[in-house]
Amino acid sequence: MNAGPVRHLNQIELARRWGVSERTLERWRWKRQAPPFMKIGGRVAYAIADIEAFEAAQRRDPAPARGAGS
Repeated sequence: MNAGPVRHLNQIELARRWGVSERTLERWRWKRQAPPFMKIGGRVAYAIADIEAFEAAQRRDPAPARGAGS
């Protein structure tokens, strides 16, 4: 059963998606703060599913306003 091709983004595409530099992604990988990635033929690739899971994990709800519910 084939669910279809897995889509990946390279470092340039992910940097563009998030509005950060490629160097920032490199630093995050080095510090182990980046989403899971693969190195294929010396190139870095990120699975879309891993990117979306990483984005969801970064979600923060704003704190309630002071005095709310008082």
